[in-house]
Amino acid sequence: MSDLPDTVKPAISQGLKLQWEPAQDAHVLLYPEGMVKLNSSAGAIMSRCDGARTLAEIVADLEHSYGLSGLAADVRAFVALALQKHWLELRE
Repeated sequence: MSDLPDTVKPAISQGLKLQWEPAQDAHVLLYPEGMVKLNSSAGAIMSRCDGARTLAEIVADLEHSYGLSGLAADVRAFVALALQKHWLELRE
């Protein structure tokens, strides 16, 4: 699924909640059975997955925010993994 088109709009899956957890000093993904502590890169990507922004817009925002270029492949790979784990879903 890493060949996702730039136009897909990933969003946090229903039933899950992304939040900043000061005690963990990280973003966490909460679900009924527990939580997943995300590393800083995953948190940065997931926090932009709002169902309104396209994958291309998310990549552009990350590259602008961090002053980097060439992040598309890494972002695409993470989004594909998060879709497989059902952390994200695609919206129209």
